[in-house]
Amino acid sequence: MTGSAQSAAQATVAGTVPPGLIDVNAFVGPYPFRYVPHPDPEVLVRVLEREGVRGAWVGHLPSAFWRDPGPGNAALYTMLLPYADVLWPVPTIRPDWPGWERAVRQAAERGVPAVRAYPPQWGMGAHHPAMLALAQACGAHGLVLLLTVRFEDLRQRHPLDTAGDLGGAAIRALVRADPRVHVVVTAAGKELIEEVHWGLTPDEQARCWWDLSWVWGPPEDHLARMAETMGLSRFVFGAGWPLRLVQTPRATLELLPASSPRDALTAAGIIVASARAASASSGSR
Repeated sequence: MTGSAQSAAQATVAGTVPPGLIDVNAFVGPYPFRYVPHPDPEVLVRVLEREGVRGAWVGHLPSAFWRDPGPGNAALYTMLLPYADVLWPVPTIRPDWPGWERAVRQAAERGVPAVRAYPPQWGMGAHHPAMLALAQACGAHGLVLLLTVRFEDLRQRHPLDTAGDLGGAAIRALVRADPRVHVVVTAAGKELIEEVHWGLTPDEQARCWWDLSWVWGPPEDHLARMAETMGLSRFVFGAGWPLRLVQTPRATLELLPASSPRDALTAAGIIVASARAASASSGSR
């Protein structure tokens, strides 16, 4: 790439990425179905610095597959403590497990930005009452609800990994569970994003965001097409480290056609502030 072309690409991505970029979809800890290199927080910090990312919301990867995520949350808080100015814990809350309400309150008291939930891994279908209760609790406490559509492509999965992908009906039900709930969906592709987005009301669309970890750039140009119809503001930066590379969403943004709309990704901090404001507003009434 020539110097002028590289400068143009950098100017393009600068116009679409909010300052102080935060990755909302990162993990620490091992993956149970295959070896994944560098699942350690100190490596994640170096990767983020290299890629010019200010920090990350970090989940505990093994907890998605444990019956009781409580010990994983404790491990997550301990692992991230030395990196508190860069890595923010996002604990896993399983709402059919005893004491989950207390775990939500403790997460809010710790000031975490979000909590994670994994309905497919827990055998919870769309409209499961426990998941709806979790969405309502997140809305009440001003916590963003972070969902994961998939960890790997179906063709890559281990035979023991029997959970399917998170479906559109489940996502819509959670967005509609409470007018205060703010939802970020990670690892979704274009088909699912469009199915859910256009099935929501404008108010519901405004409380649902999508990360970039499974959104393709050229030659499919999925992000460019959705930027034209939905707007880039419906998306937030997320990579899926260590299962996926942090460079990938940066490259997807840099390769947006020059004709694509120039609105910006939504900053993670704006989503958190909106969720907390919605909670505070309902509490004052």
